[in-house]
Amino acid sequence: MIINARTKEILTSEVNFAKTFLEKALGLMFSNENKNKGLVFIFNKEKIISLHMMFVFYPIDILWLDKNKEVVEMKHNLRPFTFYYPKKKAQYVIEVSTNKIKKVKIGDKILFSKRI
Repeated sequence: MIINARTKEILTSEVNFAKTFLEKALGLMFSNENKNKGLVFIFNKEKIISLHMMFVFYPIDILWLDKNKEVVEMKHNLRPFTFYYPKKKAQYVIEVSTNKIKKVKIGDKILFSKRI
């Protein structure tokens, strides 16, 4: 699950984790849209994490979280075959279906795990 700690809203009920270089490089490429599933990228330290939407055939919403899992940047409705370069450093990136982060605000703490 991925949950906004402030609002207690469940953003997704299922979550996959991208930890290896290959998992991060592939991301959601060639996948089918699943409105109940999110993808969490985990990095060893905070850094600028840019994303591409090559071979992702549906729009998504994205959250960039710092080491404390607080939202430092967000992008609504990132379209297929586009690229986004964030301004803030992050240690975690969360990709979810579009319109899932409407109530999320900068500074919100986001909780995620296979089971919360």
